[in-house]
Amino acid sequence: MRIAILGQADGWHVRDLLRAASQQNVETECLDFESLAATVTDSARQTASGQSLDQFDALLVRTMPRGSLEQIIFRMDVLGQVADGGTAVFNPPRALETAIDKYLSLARMQSAGLPVPRTCVTQTADEAIEAFQSLGEDVVVKPLFGGEGRGLMRLTDHELAGRAFRTLEQLQATIYVQEFIDHKGYDIRVLIVGDRTVGMRRRNSADWRTNLRQGAVAEPVTLKPEWIELATKAAAAVGTPIAGVDLLPSKDGRLLALEVNAVPGWRGLQNATGEDIASWIVEHVCSERTALSQ
Repeated sequence: MRIAILGQADGWHVRDLLRAASQQNVETECLDFESLAATVTDSARQTASGQSLDQFDALLVRTMPRGSLEQIIFRMDVLGQVADGGTAVFNPPRALETAIDKYLSLARMQSAGLPVPRTCVTQTADEAIEAFQSLGEDVVVKPLFGGEGRGLMRLTDHELAGRAFRTLEQLQATIYVQEFIDHKGYDIRVLIVGDRTVGMRRRNSADWRTNLRQGAVAEPVTLKPEWIELATKAAAAVGTPIAGVDLLPSKDGRLLALEVNAVPGWRGLQNATGEDIASWIVEHVCSERTALSQ
């Protein structure tokens, strides 16, 4: 079994995957995501770091670097061609595209009947102001792409909201406006790897954002059956067999699905729980690839 990892060779998660693969006698190689290239002559060929991707049994996407719209579309196109050629890609290209886009992933979860925060996505400041008012004048504004709590704003003042929305409109940004959920100072991250689940509570006493990068603390937690059920359904709605699902228990008793991360980190989760997540991922990739070849 040969697995190519698209990621940064010096990154903690890649090193952890290489360690786990070595322990399982799985041959792995780290390739640069930004080196993806393709040729179309008598036949099509997709490469990364100068190596043909069809020589690998599976491709594991471990990063999603920023880029222009053209670059992002091209990268997804290449991954799609690789998958169509018979190489197993984790997560599948369409699932990556869906999870990257906060609007599309939220819409997929809502269509699946899952509880999600009320949200308005628009391109004009006027419509965003209307959304601000209809959502109770206490909202969170998020970038359509991005994670780890970067770029989030909580707006409760009408004048400040108008300024923020007009600035975003001038920048030709999509304006993603979501109701603020009054919560208990923590959220639940459920990591799904195939049929396995593990979770943690991310608590932040100093900020409403519960991302670890924003100062939250990871705590071990026993997952409730309803948490596992909602997280599993959310991952299925987005199409991610490997996923980090963020759930938010609100003060009024609701349990909401916030986001599905298709390239989830597990460093804090592993420290909190002691589980060897990288080994789970390598085992899942190998078993799924074997099943596809039978």
